[in-house]
Amino acid sequence: MTFPAPIILVTSASQKVPLIRLLKTAATSIDPNAKIIAGDVDENSMSFLFADNYWVMPYLDESIIKEIIQECLKRKINTILPTRDGELLFWAKNASLFISAGIKILISKPESIKLCLDKIAFSEFGAQNNLPFIPSSLEIKDIRSNFFVVKERYGSGSTSIGKKLSLLEANDHKKNLVMPLFQPFVEGVEISIDAWLDYYGNVKGLVLRKRNLVISGESRVTTTFRDSNIECQAKYILNKLGLRGPVVMQGIIEKSGDLKIIECNPRFGGASTTSIAVGLDSLKWSILERLDVSLDDHPFIRSKKEVKQIRVLSDIYYYDSDL
Repeated sequence: MTFPAPIILVTSASQKVPLIRLLKTAATSIDPNAKIIAGDVDENSMSFLFADNYWVMPYLDESIIKEIIQECLKRKINTILPTRDGELLFWAKNASLFISAGIKILISKPESIKLCLDKIAFSEFGAQNNLPFIPSSLEIKDIRSNFFVVKERYGSGSTSIGKKLSLLEANDHKKNLVMPLFQPFVEGVEISIDAWLDYYGNVKGLVLRKRNLVISGESRVTTTFRDSNIECQAKYILNKLGLRGPVVMQGIIEKSGDLKIIECNPRFGGASTTSIAVGLDSLKWSILERLDVSLDDHPFIRSKKEVKQIRVLSDIYYYDSDL
């Protein structure tokens, strides 16, 4: 059975140029006629300059689903990769409507996304399943700790987070948030766990990386590493969450070596491109699975070498002949 070439829409593409480039490489390795379309509400989105085409999209709303589907069909889009937390539930809830139109959305089930987006529900799930999740509460009195983390209950909220705050500081910081929650401050090495899960929620592969330098919630310097115990724990936890496709889980390794999970983002992470460099071919696997191709011939082969990624702005020049 043959399939049309993948025409992939990356939503909320914004400044995600490395993702656009790697997705293009993965897609064209499967079919040289594959195309990447960058979608964003901002007409000045930097990703538009690096995709095969672009779409200045409307703000997502249930009332215009039919219009969005029609616009996708007009652009021959047959695959959608959502990349922003705030849009994930929209795409997951409406995935069946898009499938009916021949458009596959690379996303987890709505119930799994809801669980990950709500940090209180996520914390409660961890407690119920005896998982090493950092506890969260809407009431600071429920948290036993000398220092606290204060963040928004929903969304990434990386720019508004308060870390290692005293009781007085934590109560003051919460006034700046819409729906604040409290967590104990845990000392240790902050890590990200990039993973890819198949349609049935089974982990095909995962990569650990240290978040060496974090600015505004994003890893600007990150280094991959191996730890068999942490990898086994992470795999067990991810299998429990019932996710699909590319995900990134945040955690802390304490001085004792114990893993504590902070949260899980059911999407491709900003620095998840690092893990592709050591063999976690998550974008290619997503496309192949969308095409109903068996992944048995596309195993996860973890590089024996580790990689450090440094994310910086770079200059690109176009001369007269290229303009």
